[in-house]
Amino acid sequence: MLLMGAMTMTAMTLTAQTAPKYAPGSGTLEVSVTYGAMLANVIAGKSFWMQNGSVEVAGQFYRGLSAVADVGGMHTSDINSSGVGLDIVTATFGPRYTWELPKKRYNLFGQFLIGEANGFHGLFPSPNGAADSADSMALEAGGGMNVALSRRVALRAFEVNWLRTQLPNSTTNVQNNVRFGAGIVFRLR
Repeated sequence: MLLMGAMTMTAMTLTAQTAPKYAPGSGTLEVSVTYGAMLANVIAGKSFWMQNGSVEVAGQFYRGLSAVADVGGMHTSDINSSGVGLDIVTATFGPRYTWELPKKRYNLFGQFLIGEANGFHGLFPSPNGAADSADSMALEAGGGMNVALSRRVALRAFEVNWLRTQLPNSTTNVQNNVRFGAGIVFRLR
């Protein structure tokens, strides 16, 4: 009996501590801005770090399902002390599912996006020598966590995405990159 009373009091205390409700529902539109780093590779076994920033727009249309558009930019001025820099811009689109945790202050999301990657200010092998720009398909899969700060604003506590591109690199022409980021989310409606 004492245990039941203690559990009831604990539950009442926990529910009294209300967190700002940031629960995206159907018909919500969110815009997020993130900044971070990307672990990239040029050829097998050689990796390097790039600065990374992105802007996402996500429109939730049904019970946690959203359509997402992500535009990201990555930059490094010197790949592995080679004197060659690299800039990449990706534009990807696809579905996202958001899980709302019981406290409603936190939510987790997972997504799969597909689109295009544009590499420039770099060195890309081609049949006619080398080019300073190249385009390829981009696949992105990952997720993250948002923490409500208010009804309209949340902190993107973390976001981790695997990004696959197929820019020319004189070996496999495949890059498997990992993007890490954090930022802010604005809920517009």
